[in-house]
Amino acid sequence: MQNTIFSFERLDVWKYSKDLAISVYNLLGDFPSVEKYALCDQIRRAIVSVSSNIAEGNGRVSLKERIHFIEIAYGSLMEVYSQLLIAVDLHYISEAKLDPLKEPFCKVAIMLTSLRTSCKKRLKEMDL
Repeated sequence: MQNTIFSFERLDVWKYSKDLAISVYNLLGDFPSVEKYALCDQIRRAIVSVSSNIAEGNGRVSLKERIHFIEIAYGSLMEVYSQLLIAVDLHYISEAKLDPLKEPFCKVAIMLTSLRTSCKKRLKEMDL
């Protein structure tokens, strides 16, 4: 097992989002070269933002800040999925290439929602 230095590395949602980022990066190889510095760049930034914001939020002491970064990660996840759907419509990738990524996108979305809910519950309990 890989040694971890920081607590975010033990989070399953971070691990899955990192793996999803690698899968998305690999998918971008199928895009036309004209999109290398346009849509591909935007997708790369947004997909890396998912795991990055999970890590950054986990490093925050304040639960409100953690929730904020989880929400940013979720927004970036939705952004990438939307852009990949547009890429299918533009025939940059086939639906068959996107299909294997749908389950990982859903899994990360569900995990982020659960993490956010858990943090909000803890925040509410602290306010009581």
